[in-house]
Amino acid sequence: MRAIILEKLYEWSLVPYQALKQNDAWNTSIGELLNYRKDSLGYSLGCFLSRNNFDLQQKLESHDVFHVLTDTGITVPEEISMQFYLLGNGKRSPYLFTVIFLGSLLYPDYLKFYYRTYCRGKTALSFHKLDFQKLLDQPIEKIKTTFLIK
Repeated sequence: MRAIILEKLYEWSLVPYQALKQNDAWNTSIGELLNYRKDSLGYSLGCFLSRNNFDLQQKLESHDVFHVLTDTGITVPEEISMQFYLLGNGKRSPYLFTVIFLGSLLYPDYLKFYYRTYCRGKTALSFHKLDFQKLLDQPIEKIKTTFLIK
């Protein structure tokens, strides 16, 4: 039931959140991502999207990149943990704080896991503001190593 509550809130917030985002949409297809070298961020992103039957969401592309870089799954508790990781990494946004607040209330049994994920985000160099579209051709392991992403 708690997962359904958060999924519904996400669905309701998606369009307004996209409208508020200042960045431009990438206008890139999964097929184009899969044409990058196999060791690249772009190819890894394309595989993530294909494996999960997702499309790139306009103006929210970096969210899926965060999944790829941090090796975070797509269950509701994992989505919440990724927001804790990003908080540790220095990201601040109303959406992030809302997910963390509601996730902590609805998933108190995961708080130790969330704290560990937050600590992992603190140990990484700040990467949440990067222009990932410009890094799609870069080797994913180089990005992870450079920014100490574990």
